Amino acid sequence: MAAMEHLADSGKVRFIGVSNFSICDLKKAREAMTKHKIVSNQVRYNLVDRTAEFGLLEYCQQQNITVIAHSPLATDFSIINAKDRERVIERLARAKSKAPAQIALNWCISKQGVVTIPKANSVEHVKENCAASDFQLSPEELTLLDQKVEYRRRRGVEICFRRIARQCLQYLGKNQ
Repeated sequence: MAAMEHLADSGKVRFIGVSNFSICDLKKAREAMTKHKIVSNQVRYNLVDRTAEFGLLEYCQQQNITVIAHSPLATDFSIINAKDRERVIERLARAKSKAPAQIALNWCISKQGVVTIPKANSVEHVKENCAASDFQLSPEELTLLDQKVEYRRRRGVEICFRRIARQCLQYLGKNQ
């Protein structure tokens, strides 16, 4: 974190953000900071993976840390569609004259302090993603999505295992 502060002090970066930090990681990082604040935490967050809702989203909101939702359409939108057995997203898309992906993106950005970084492989795709922010889902529509689209939240053991596995892979990569 000291190196990040040095980059900010030298003008090489304007703001300091982190990726995939837990609440514990954020608290430790914030304690290590002397001059600057952490302004963002990039985490996986979408209709079917709501691990961030296990306190992280609320903590970030309280601390004015923007959550940057990566994979807001999951790794493939078909994953979201498969978890929407009642086709709520499709019905809302028709009612709003929007694409289903726009409904899913709008659900993410409806959360306070959340922005998305969806993948786009064409200019048309970028325009479609941007149009997800030109309307608002009603509280009833948001509740409907929350209740009807199946989701999961990774638990502590899985999160811990993934972190250890990632660290092991990084260690092995450095020592080859």
